[in-house]
Amino acid sequence: MTFSKLSPKQKEVFTWCYSPDHDAIICDGAVRSGKTMCMTASFILWAMNRFSGAVFGICGKTICSAERNIISPLFEIADITRYFKLNYNRSSNLLTVENSRGKNSFYIFGGKDESSYMHIQGITLSGILFDEVALMPRSFVEQAITRTLSVKEAKLWFNCNPDSQFHWFYTEWIKCAEKRKALRLHFLMSDNPSLTQKQLDNAEKQFTGVFYDRYIKGLWVSAEGVIYKDFAEHTENFLIEKMPDDIVRCSIGFDFGGNGSAHAGICTGFSRRLQKVIILDEFYLKEIVSPARLENEIIDFIRRCQSKYPVYDGYFDSAETTLIRGVKNACARDKVNFCVNNARKGEISERIKFTNMIMSQGRFFIMKNCVHIIQALQSAVWNGKASCDKRLDDGNYNIDSIDAFEYSVEPFMNDIIDGALIR
Repeated sequence: MTFSKLSPKQKEVFTWCYSPDHDAIICDGAVRSGKTMCMTASFILWAMNRFSGAVFGICGKTICSAERNIISPLFEIADITRYFKLNYNRSSNLLTVENSRGKNSFYIFGGKDESSYMHIQGITLSGILFDEVALMPRSFVEQAITRTLSVKEAKLWFNCNPDSQFHWFYTEWIKCAEKRKALRLHFLMSDNPSLTQKQLDNAEKQFTGVFYDRYIKGLWVSAEGVIYKDFAEHTENFLIEKMPDDIVRCSIGFDFGGNGSAHAGICTGFSRRLQKVIILDEFYLKEIVSPARLENEIIDFIRRCQSKYPVYDGYFDSAETTLIRGVKNACARDKVNFCVNNARKGEISERIKFTNMIMSQGRFFIMKNCVHIIQALQSAVWNGKASCDKRLDDGNYNIDSIDAFEYSVEPFMNDIIDGALIR
């Protein structure tokens, strides 16, 4: 980023903080709109111009995400590194910034769940940058804000991509921006002058449905209706009859059933450089069976997949530790060369966003004989009564096969997303 090539809206991010009219700034809107780096650079510049020997906070959903989105890119901004000495101590999550006028400390915090507020208690902060604030729990954000109340000139910096229009940050900060003395700047990708038209066009292909409305149009809208709309309306575009020749690795995801749900397994293949994701085979059993029978059925499924595909590891529903242990023992007993791992089970909204993304990019395929996962993706709908993005799981929809698929790809999601950049 070069300060001499900023859009009018980006320039405003650098000037608002020197006026007494506002105590906070909110930058929300589309992805790739240039808001994060502008906020980071302006936050550092303001802190170094106004304070010396002070302590600040930089908050992300997790410490790792803050390091990825804020700290690492900061060291690549020439107009920052030219005038300031930066040092980041990962063990203490502390960034120090120094110039001839003084030195300030910036502690990194993660706000991933309701217990995160405890990590920020007891510290006095002269300002806070909240990156991806819509992904943080309200309790964490409010506790962090109280850490600034004793500093007269403290200011708050919020950035995020949109969520539901019922999200607490939208209703209590964005809609009340004037009352809270906050400047709200709504960004679109066109506000980022560094993007070419080709980059803008490619970015639009990353998302469909509600994610397109939020991340491309920058709208705060609820998730309603069919989740995988493109797949439901154009299913034939995603179906194949034989395994592609360029499959280089596979993995199995497995979701254990209970209370009327099914035991479901999905074998997923990945092409070279993770360019394509292909569902190759499936397991589906919706009946009450003994653990011994289930173990044998799973071993048969693993062997069937291994007879056709290079698959040697799987990711199983981590909530069922006893069943997982049984599968591990069965693999050892039957001398099946297969590694049983616990599924990561990250946030469902992120898993859904990932699947929609690879669908929209033309990188997702299913073998035609996998009827259960095909029907599951066709029929999955949002839970319109939920306050956040959730699939409707009332027993009438096959969520089990979708969970199994997501477990099979979760360990590789970031690399698959990065694969879009080298197509």
